[in-house]
Amino acid sequence: MDYDVLILGSGPGGYVAAIRAGQYGLKVGCIEKDPKLGGTCLHVGCVPTKAYLHWAELYDNFRESEKFGISHGELKIDMGKMREEKQKIVDKHAGGIGMLFKKNKVEHIAGYGKLLGGGKIEVDGPKGKKTLSAKNIIIASGSRARMLPGLEPDADKILTNIEILENTTVPKSLAVIGGGAVGMEFASVYDSFGAKCTVFEMLPRVLPPEDEDVSKEIKKIFEKRGIDIHVDTKVEKIEKTKKGVKLTFQGPDGKAQTLEVEKLLVAVGRAPNTENIGLENTKIKADRGFIKTDEFMRTAEPNVYAIGDIVAGTPQLAHTASMEGIVAVAHIAGKNPQPINYLLNPNATYCEPQVASVGLTEKKAKEAGYDVKIGKFPFAGNSKASILGAHGGFIKVVTDAKYGEILGVHMIGPLVTELIAEAVVAMQAEATVETMQQAIHAHPTLPEAMQDAFNAVDGMQING
Repeated sequence: MDYDVLILGSGPGGYVAAIRAGQYGLKVGCIEKDPKLGGTCLHVGCVPTKAYLHWAELYDNFRESEKFGISHGELKIDMGKMREEKQKIVDKHAGGIGMLFKKNKVEHIAGYGKLLGGGKIEVDGPKGKKTLSAKNIIIASGSRARMLPGLEPDADKILTNIEILENTTVPKSLAVIGGGAVGMEFASVYDSFGAKCTVFEMLPRVLPPEDEDVSKEIKKIFEKRGIDIHVDTKVEKIEKTKKGVKLTFQGPDGKAQTLEVEKLLVAVGRAPNTENIGLENTKIKADRGFIKTDEFMRTAEPNVYAIGDIVAGTPQLAHTASMEGIVAVAHIAGKNPQPINYLLNPNATYCEPQVASVGLTEKKAKEAGYDVKIGKFPFAGNSKASILGAHGGFIKVVTDAKYGEILGVHMIGPLVTELIAEAVVAMQAEATVETMQQAIHAHPTLPEAMQDAFNAVDGMQING
């Protein structure tokens, strides 16, 4: 065998798995079809998107700075300069992965990989085709943006997460189909930059996986910002026009309406990249493109594992893929890994205000039969939130009344994508409500709101 482990894809699942395999002393190769390492997340997903969200926050702060006594000249947005800075960040970290590969003796194999069965992969690379063999294979081929039937993305009017990151100007108006994390994040960015934004969501609420109270709060805050939100709404027709894109849609009242915008972003989820990778040469039977695995990420094909966005029934999140890669490699190396508890997998949406959660929502906890007890604390009562000028949002704690078990934590407000880590660690360590009430938090900080939220379970919050 040429390798102990061959990994197909270098995204957050693939490159993390490759590095961990190297740390275990395994001979590992990572196959990547694109010119640079890092996958969708680094190049056209998580990382560049969050850069734009940070710059949008800076722009908002500058616009409001005079009330703090900070005056400045006219504010201007240069999307071309932003695109350059975004690319510098992306290129830096892509190069960083390459350096980590060298450090951990991971071989970067350039080319398109296809499973042949029997532990073999054909790689079509710059110098032609070659066949490699491995004791174990990890499929980490990732996903791509779903497109609506009959539509094709272009660089001008109809965009996915890829094309919108290449914008060099701010459109006067932007429609977003899809009220999930991607759609809400880009609506947040472009609203801050001055575009008139409209979000369409087929389901009854935006950010559907989140707790209902959080979904209601983000809709209310977005609408206060001036973003139009249409829930329970189906876009039935999309036409390109001279000025942009015309949408015909139908809301809960059943009446057809139209809207013409300069640009349209389609953000209706992601499709797994499992076509044309040779699954037909294995025992793996994909379900709508997704691959079933066991708790150690093993597929139906012996010694072939799958991780990340292609795995059936698991969250399509970068940090999920990374942990799945760690579990798969640990199993290959005989380290007896602990299977992932997906209930403790955090969600994070980086719009303004931010949204983050872990565990069961109030509704899911009740459906599971728990005697639910809720603690809720608004950021309006937190002094650091006031300093930041972030008065909206709250932390909501879902607990079991009988034993004080923490079932879920749901947040909307300033920097909650950072705060959620405390909740994840608390639940991973099986801390109770009482444990969290007794944990001392520094003052003045945003995490104090966490302590108040846990105190609120017993009606004992101090600042609210």
